Amino acid sequence: MEYKDYYEIMGVKKDATQDEIKRAYRKLARKYHPDVSKEADAETKFKEVGEAYEVLKDPEKRSAYDQLGSQWQAGQDFHPPPGWDAGFEFSGGGEGGPDLGGFSDFFESLYGRGFHRASQQAGSARDFRMRGDDHHAKVMVDLEDSYHGATRSITLQVSSLDESGRVVTKPRTLKVRIPKGIRRGQQIRLAGQGGAGYGGGGAGDLYLEVDFNPRSHYRVEGADVYLDLPLAPWEAALGATVKVPTPAGAVDLKIPAGSQPGKKLRLKGRGIPAREKGDLYVVLQITLPKAENESQRRIYEEMKQQFSFNPRAGMEV
Repeated sequence: MEYKDYYEIMGVKKDATQDEIKRAYRKLARKYHPDVSKEADAETKFKEVGEAYEVLKDPEKRSAYDQLGSQWQAGQDFHPPPGWDAGFEFSGGGEGGPDLGGFSDFFESLYGRGFHRASQQAGSARDFRMRGDDHHAKVMVDLEDSYHGATRSITLQVSSLDESGRVVTKPRTLKVRIPKGIRRGQQIRLAGQGGAGYGGGGAGDLYLEVDFNPRSHYRVEGADVYLDLPLAPWEAALGATVKVPTPAGAVDLKIPAGSQPGKKLRLKGRGIPAREKGDLYVVLQITLPKAENESQRRIYEEMKQQFSFNPRAGMEV
């Protein structure tokens, strides 16, 4: 998937005002409209311009896009970094958004889950009493918070336009209770923390979609947790009892003699404590010590002589 530089497509600077972006879009839309343009690639260009404008016209989408950084170049192979959109507050509930069909895979990978502004209802605040829009954001929490429950201060970035029409972001800090047993993708509802109401109507709600901070040795699938456990060769070959870290605290784990790399040991009920408790799977990994002196190298030479072992047996060479 290729990275798209929406500013380059629109022909504007990264600090362009919203009015400048609007003018650039109108000019390019007229130039490449398939009904009037004689350009050979007019339809493709028209779609690219429309996609770029969909992002840059919206302060919320634009702020999230900007934080990807300037290290990406147009056409460069791209995959969204984990949690790239975490901490940005978006208008709209996050589900059931407009049909964004026809946009690129790049756009869908960033905004395909309903990053959209809620539709505006007709009328004005003077004419109607309306409830405010629901907002949503993704937040990153520690896996341990799901095991024990916690109360955390979480800071969101809220985007708006300043007097000159440029996008600015301001921090908004909330104290949030992380429920015990929450899983990736589930939401925490903060009543009345969404958009302000109209004509005296109540405020909308804020929905926080939970994801877990990446950890080098844990992986999460649903309510199950996987832990890659390094072992010395003699621990795997002879068996051992080793202390294993888990999000709920360390446990002593018996390693069967003759264990092979990739073997999974299941700790029942030690995954995420959801309504249906998950399991924790310890995946064994063999780590070889370096032979750093002559005595240690002799040990490996002796092993070579003692074992009639070919790890590539059965492979066609």
